[in-house]
Amino acid sequence: MAGAGKHRAGFVNIIGNPNVGKSTLMNALVGEKLSIVTAKAQTTRHRIMGIVNGEDYQIVYSDTPGILKPKYRLQESMMNFVETAIGDADTILYVTDTVEQPDKNDEWVEKLQRLECPVILVINKIDISTQEKVVELMRWWQEKLPKATIFPASAQEKFNLDSIFEAIVASLPVAPPWYDKDVFTDRTLRFFASEIIREKIFLNYSQEIPYSCEVVIEQFKEGEERYEISAVIYVERETQKGIIIGKGGTALKKVGTQARLDMEDFFQKKIYLNLFVKTDDGWRQSKKELKRFGYEW
Repeated sequence: MAGAGKHRAGFVNIIGNPNVGKSTLMNALVGEKLSIVTAKAQTTRHRIMGIVNGEDYQIVYSDTPGILKPKYRLQESMMNFVETAIGDADTILYVTDTVEQPDKNDEWVEKLQRLECPVILVINKIDISTQEKVVELMRWWQEKLPKATIFPASAQEKFNLDSIFEAIVASLPVAPPWYDKDVFTDRTLRFFASEIIREKIFLNYSQEIPYSCEVVIEQFKEGEERYEISAVIYVERETQKGIIIGKGGTALKKVGTQARLDMEDFFQKKIYLNLFVKTDDGWRQSKKELKRFGYEW
């Protein structure tokens, strides 16, 4: 066992553009499905914390929304999470991939250049690229961020994650743990229930519908044998309500079944799930409603 003075602990904040695999990477590093993972951009709206404990370390991961130029108040709030993540990290884990243009968000790269804390840069999705391209990207990033430690990786294929993990632990300050060692997240069961439902909405509906939805858990009863959960899906317009419910309620039923099965797997309990759909006109632009949904404070 490591001596008390050698215990490392700190906050590792994961940032990057949408769709580069930040959530997949965090879930792989934490070993739990904490962040919703879909092929659509902007699926992560909050900072989600996953905690990994070892004998002589504690890593507190924070996944953040993908970097974007805000078009409405909800997105402004999402970008506030990213700004905060840059300011309070012990280590920044910046995720890019082999698909996006590396200079896509120059102003954020400049922010990384000015950081005092260690930066670990992951070039994700090397499984869908060529060796030449990966080498070229590594050179480009090394020039831009000479102080960063750079790793080519595939979060999907779990390639090179051990090396990234070791570099993360080594980058942390010597400190006692921030949380009890049996804790794996600071989020509530209600939060994960709502995220699972939101993920199913992203998987089952197209265009603007998923971005116009917010999920609120109205009731969460924890029983010995099962959890009883009631949730409301809020949409912005009455027409969207009809789309979410579907003909004869079939679309909503499908979302409910998929969410229930996922929750049973995640919570390891039988789940009784009740879903409702309500209209909350223009909630994405309303400061009051965003505060109610936990985005602004």
